[in-house]
Amino acid sequence: MKHRVARRVLVIATLLAFILCAGTVGFRLIDGFDYFDAFYMTLTTITTVGYQEIHPLSRAGRIFNSFVIFFGVTAMFLAVGAMTQIIIELELQDRFGRRRKKRMIDHLQDHYIVCGYGRVGRNAAFELQRARKPFLVVDRSEQRVENATRAGMVAIVADATRDNSLREAGVLRARGLIAALPTDAENLFIILSAKTLNPKLTVVTRASEEESEEKLRRAGADTVFAPYTMAGHRLAHALVRPHVVEFLDFATGPVGPRIMMEQVCVTPGSSMISKPLREAHVGRELIVLAIRRSKGEMLFNPPPETMVCGGDYLIVLGEEPRLKELENILTAGRA
Repeated sequence: MKHRVARRVLVIATLLAFILCAGTVGFRLIDGFDYFDAFYMTLTTITTVGYQEIHPLSRAGRIFNSFVIFFGVTAMFLAVGAMTQIIIELELQDRFGRRRKKRMIDHLQDHYIVCGYGRVGRNAAFELQRARKPFLVVDRSEQRVENATRAGMVAIVADATRDNSLREAGVLRARGLIAALPTDAENLFIILSAKTLNPKLTVVTRASEEESEEKLRRAGADTVFAPYTMAGHRLAHALVRPHVVEFLDFATGPVGPRIMMEQVCVTPGSSMISKPLREAHVGRELIVLAIRRSKGEMLFNPPPETMVCGGDYLIVLGEEPRLKELENILTAGRA
């Protein structure tokens, strides 16, 4: 839409500039007007202001002026009509765009809310997009929201620290929230508001200062990441344990075009409950890295005879189609 509007404006401006230049040169050559008078005569003619002639026109000058009147006034009417059409189209597009976005937000269910589209929030949003999870970006900056929209995301201009903005983002229906605003105080405010509105919401955030981590947890954050602390640890590990760091990058990043790491839940009604892991038909295409028990225990590299329990989460690495098959097996009900 913006390219079409810009093209129309360029065509209109070029047409008017051509008529102004042609009229100025014509009055200069035919009746000897100086350039300013010739330009002023052309301008008053095509805008239908109705002033009298600056200097008396010869017969040839009047013939030329007739063509200037016809083509100039026509161009001005076209320009006014085109600009009116552009304004109406932009207004309607903006209004219908807001309605369409509101309908999309109203249909979101069990989604994630990314508060802030800075460096941290942008990367979090791209990861959610790569994982094909429903999510919504909330940011105060119109430019950042426009960038998110161009990237194919649902985004709104709002202040995430306000309860009304969180309600508009569907916090009551959301599954999780990422607080990624620049300051710890703003993130703390978001966490308090979000947890008050939806106590079951899973909230993750970042902490710029080490002393803020405990405050953010007390406010209700389920997970708090300290970027500077984590960066320091990774830098040290890159020196003393470079291959471990390489494996972590491999495991947590995009492994390949089809391979990904996923957590698969064993639902309480699953037919796999109290059965060994081998009966889930986990073949060579999938690697079960760990099982997180419902009580919080983490079992790494589980053998095939490991019993599966309801509420367990399997941390699995493999191709997406095989992961979907495993999820169907683990969530299938008892016969």
